[in-house]
Amino acid sequence: MNLTISKQNILSKYWDEKPLVLILIAAVFFRLIAVIFSKGYGMHDDHFLVIEAAQSWVDGADYNNWLPSASNPNVQPSGHSLLYPGLHYLLFRMLELFGMSEPQSKMYIVRLLHAIYSMSIVYLGYKIAYRCSGIKAAKISGGLLAILFFMPMMSVRNLVEFVCIPPLLYATWLTIKNSESKSNAPFIVIGILLSLAFSIRFQTTLFIAGFGLVFVLQQKWKQAFLVTLGIAIGLVAVQASTDMVIWGKPFMEFKEYIRYNIVAANEYGKMAWYNYLLLIGGICIPPISLFLLFGYVRSWKKHLLLFLPAFIFLVFHSSFPNKQERFILPVIPFIIILGSIGWCDYMIKSNYWQNHLKLYRGCWIFFFSLNTIPLLFVSGAYSHRNRVESMVYLSTKKDLNNFIIEESNNESYTMPPKFYVKNWKNEFSVTSLQTVDSLALKMKTTSADMLPNYVVFNKPENINQRVDNFKKHFPNLVYETTIEPGFIDEVMHFLNKRNANFTSYIYKIEKQ
Repeated sequence: MNLTISKQNILSKYWDEKPLVLILIAAVFFRLIAVIFSKGYGMHDDHFLVIEAAQSWVDGADYNNWLPSASNPNVQPSGHSLLYPGLHYLLFRMLELFGMSEPQSKMYIVRLLHAIYSMSIVYLGYKIAYRCSGIKAAKISGGLLAILFFMPMMSVRNLVEFVCIPPLLYATWLTIKNSESKSNAPFIVIGILLSLAFSIRFQTTLFIAGFGLVFVLQQKWKQAFLVTLGIAIGLVAVQASTDMVIWGKPFMEFKEYIRYNIVAANEYGKMAWYNYLLLIGGICIPPISLFLLFGYVRSWKKHLLLFLPAFIFLVFHSSFPNKQERFILPVIPFIIILGSIGWCDYMIKSNYWQNHLKLYRGCWIFFFSLNTIPLLFVSGAYSHRNRVESMVYLSTKKDLNNFIIEESNNESYTMPPKFYVKNWKNEFSVTSLQTVDSLALKMKTTSADMLPNYVVFNKPENINQRVDNFKKHFPNLVYETTIEPGFIDEVMHFLNKRNANFTSYIYKIEKQ
C-alpha cells in the first residue's frame, strides 16, 4: 500500500513539476506500440498512393502510371504531389542499398520514422497552449495529442492529411513566438513551412489562405510579404521545379488536382454539412469534445491565428460534397489546442464549474474510461490483415508467377497490396462482370510469363460454390491456406458493413 501511494505521489509530483516530460513519455510509449504492432494500412490512400508507388519506382515499374516513360510517353498529370511518395522512394532505395528488401521490415522503419516525426505535434501543441494560456491548457492540449485513442495509430500511417500537420503547427508556433520580433528570417521560414505543407497535401492551400488573411486583418504587411516570399521560395524549390522536370511546366499536378476534384466532387457520396462536426465531437469523446469545441469557438477573436485557418478549412470541407473522414484530420490538433486554451480561460471565470469541480473531474474520469480501451486496441491494430498477409504468403512461394483475385459476388474486386508480394505484374480478377468463363478464354491468349498459378478467394460468402465453379475451368485447384482478418477489421466491419474486411482463401493452380 505504501509503495502504491509513493508511486502515486511521485507521479503527481512529476505531473505538477514536469508535465511535458510525462506527456512525451506517454506519447512515445503508445507510438512505439503502434510502430511494432500496427501493421497494414488504415485506408486506401495511405498505402496505394504512397507505398505502392514508391516501391514500384524502386523496382523499375510505375504502379499508378504517374510518370511518363519511353514505354508510356502519353501519361498525363494525375493530380498527386510527388514529394511525399518521392521521399519514400529515396528511403526504400537507401534501405535496399543496406540489404533490407523484406517489405514488413521496411514498414517497421517507415512507422518508426513517422512516429518520431509525429512527436512534434505533441510538443508543439503543448508549447503553443502554454504560450497562449498557461500550464493547465498546455497539459490538456499536450495530453490529448499524446494519448487520444486514434492519435498513435494515425501517427504511424502514411496519410498525407496527417503528415502535413507538423509544418502547419510549426509555422503557427513560429508566428506566435515571433509576434513581437523585428527579424525577417523567421517569417521567411514560416512561408517555407507552409509551402512544405502544401507540397505534401494540396488541400492545405485553404489553411495557408486563412494564415495570410490573419496577417491582412491584423495589418501586419511586412510579415505578410515575408511569409509570401517564403511560400514562393518553397514552391519554386519543391513543387514547381519537380513538375518542370517531369512535365515541362510548373504546377501541372496542382492544376489536375483542382480539375479532378471539381469534376468528381459528387462521386464519393454526399453527407450533411454537419458531418465533420459530429465526427470531431465523437472521436474526441464527449463531453470533453464539447468543451473543446466550445473553447475553440469562444476564443476565435483573441487567438485568430489558431482559429481562422482551421475554421476556413473546416467550413470548406463541410460545404464540399465529397466528405471522407481523413480529409478533416489537419484541423483536429488546432481544435484541440485552441479548444484547450479557450476552455481553460472559461473555466477560471465560470462560477458554475468552479462550484462543480467534482462534476468536472467526473467528466475527465468518464473520458479516460472511454479512451483507454480503444487506445490500447487501436494503437496495436493490424489493419487490413487479410489483404496484407495474403500477399505476404504468396511472396514466400518461389514458384509464384502471377495470381488471380476472385470476388465473383461483387462487380469489382479489392485491390491487392502488391508491395508485400514484390510482384508488379497485372493481376487477373474474377467478378460478377468478369466471370471465370471469360477468364478461361483470356488465359488461352495470355503469354506464359503472365499466366497466374495462384488464386485468392476473398470473402466467405458462397465460397464452396465459387470454388466448385472455378474448378470447372481449372480442375487442378489445390487449397493452400486461409487468412483471417484482424480483430480491428472485424470490429470495423461489424460497425459498418461497407468496411471491406474479410477472410481470404488461397489456392494453387497446379499444372495439368
